[in-house]
Amino acid sequence: MPAIRVAAVAAHFGRDLDHDLGRIGKLIGDARAAGVGLLVLPDAALGGYLADLRHPDPSAFPPALKPDDPLFDQIAAAARDMVVCVGFCEADGDDRYNAAVCLTGDGVLGRHRKVHLPAAEGVIYRAGNSFASFDTPMGRIGMLIDYDKTFPESARTLAVDGAQIVACLSAWPASLTNAAPKMSQDRQSRLFDLYDCARAAENQIVVVSSNQTGAAGGMRFLGQAKVVGPAGNVLARTWAKAGLAVAELDVEAEIAGARRVLSHLGELRPEAYR
Repeated sequence: MPAIRVAAVAAHFGRDLDHDLGRIGKLIGDARAAGVGLLVLPDAALGGYLADLRHPDPSAFPPALKPDDPLFDQIAAAARDMVVCVGFCEADGDDRYNAAVCLTGDGVLGRHRKVHLPAAEGVIYRAGNSFASFDTPMGRIGMLIDYDKTFPESARTLAVDGAQIVACLSAWPASLTNAAPKMSQDRQSRLFDLYDCARAAENQIVVVSSNQTGAAGGMRFLGQAKVVGPAGNVLARTWAKAGLAVAELDVEAEIAGARRVLSHLGELRPEAYR
């Protein structure tokens, strides 16, 4: 596969679905103008994230969308030949999931339901129960939703399943319990970057990490969207501001180079782990 351009989004999304859809359309347009083939939007880009993780208000939950909601047809039409990953609140009967879908103009390529639920998310959402990679025109991809990437087993499962690129969709806030005067000094800011780079390096894959910006309720979102290479090296980033982190790379060549001497997946010793 020749070199491709991938982009991670840092942007704010709220409850107004029409506004969110317009922003997504604008971001897809900006990405197309930059020659991007894979665009990773944040978690909860349709409907916004929770406003309070400690005392969630049932009257202020994100709108729940069925997997076949017409909004996804509109995003697919805008995407055309671009691969787009987008997060939303998924309705499955009476259950709700923090979910993501990956699609192009030809339809849905893959889905993911967030497995690891922090703080009060468990009051609102049910947990997903699996991680699976899937084929796309941009290579084999897997998806994680924010807290999922805290657990090495999540990205490792996708890598073992052949993922060359892991899309991490986040609505990751600054620390709720130990706020720092500057965002750059925040504990969660440091961990967000650390997890992105560690998951890429330990699996020798590409990580495309998006995040929300701005504020919702008492939470401030970090931004810090980035593309990380298979050596754990940051190839592009937005810092705390809204925007696109765009990187051009030959994914297969980058991964082959990283695994030329030390191939972490090939040298696993699962019989020794517990």
